[in-house]
Amino acid sequence: MASKKVLGRGLGAFFPEYVSDEEKAKKAEAPSIKKEGVEKNLVAPEERVNIVLNVPVDHIRANPNQPRKDFDEERLEELANSLKKHGLIQPITVRYIGEKRFELISGERRLRASKLAGIDEIPAYIREADDEQSMAFALIENIQREDLNPLEVAMAYKRLLEEFDYTQAEVATRVGKNRSTVTNMLRLLNLPDFMQTALITNAISTGHARALITIEEEPVQKMLLNKILKLGWSVRDVEDAVRNLDSSTSKKKLTKPDQKNPFYDEISSRLRRTFSTKVAIKPKAKGGEIKIEYYSEEDLERILSIFDSI
Repeated sequence: MASKKVLGRGLGAFFPEYVSDEEKAKKAEAPSIKKEGVEKNLVAPEERVNIVLNVPVDHIRANPNQPRKDFDEERLEELANSLKKHGLIQPITVRYIGEKRFELISGERRLRASKLAGIDEIPAYIREADDEQSMAFALIENIQREDLNPLEVAMAYKRLLEEFDYTQAEVATRVGKNRSTVTNMLRLLNLPDFMQTALITNAISTGHARALITIEEEPVQKMLLNKILKLGWSVRDVEDAVRNLDSSTSKKKLTKPDQKNPFYDEISSRLRRTFSTKVAIKPKAKGGEIKIEYYSEEDLERILSIFDSI
């Protein structure tokens, strides 16, 4: 049996609204071939997905759930020049949204470069996807290609949690990561602006950021950040510095002398390093209380597992 051809078929065969008025008139004049009351020139809806067709670039809109925000203009120009010579070899992925329009699922860089190259039509793999699936597909593709910076990944995880009511475990399963990895990425959103900027510009790595996130005092974070930038500290160097940080010296520089007890400050620093989250000790007339912060149910489970292992 001959294989079913996909490439090269007109859009009108799969999307009736793409048929021009002239073609409609010709079809109206020609007798329809019918079998059991069904016109043979109609294509079943299920045949409109999981196919590759040439689609006009002007009929493709950007994915509003695209997690990637920054595109290197120089690299886009290089890709556009390549497309002018060789065309687009790897199809983009889209979903049909009606009225002769498609929405991009993945491949925005290829779509942008095609527009720069002045290409009218490009091959597109058409698949069925709702809003949730479209966002997940875009996220997964970019993560697999390592195109996102860490904060873009963290923001995408947060959107899956908030907009689609995923748990961190479900997000981890969707993107093929460990749950602890998802938790650690989400914690990056708690970094101050100057740390997030350093992370976005690749001045520091995700490992550097994770080592610094347990420090509450921004001046100390800035001091260690300058060490990373000026001395080229590795992640291990930063972890050692945080571990050996003299909390009483930091207190004298950053707070009033009578504001904190050095003993409690040292203990809280040790607890922050142990649980990788903010910890505060509040002494009272008799005894006191320890406050350990968590940011989700999964994060709480992570902290409880540390208690279980002690």
